[in-house]
Amino acid sequence: MAKECYICGKSRTAGNQISHSNISTKRTWGANLQKKPVDINGKLTKANICTKCLKTIKKSETK
Repeated sequence: MAKECYICGKSRTAGNQISHSNISTKRTWGANLQKKPVDINGKLTKANICTKCLKTIKKSETK
């Protein structure tokens, strides 16, 4: 399974790590994914969800 949010599709991003001497080297940042149960077609299954989507889901449940 890819390290990607099930809801929004957020995944790794790439960029440069810049040292004190201003040397650039490639690096990646992973999305903050949590494995949580999600209702998919009426069935609860665990899926990788980013924390931003998780926060939005919790907001909608409280209303």
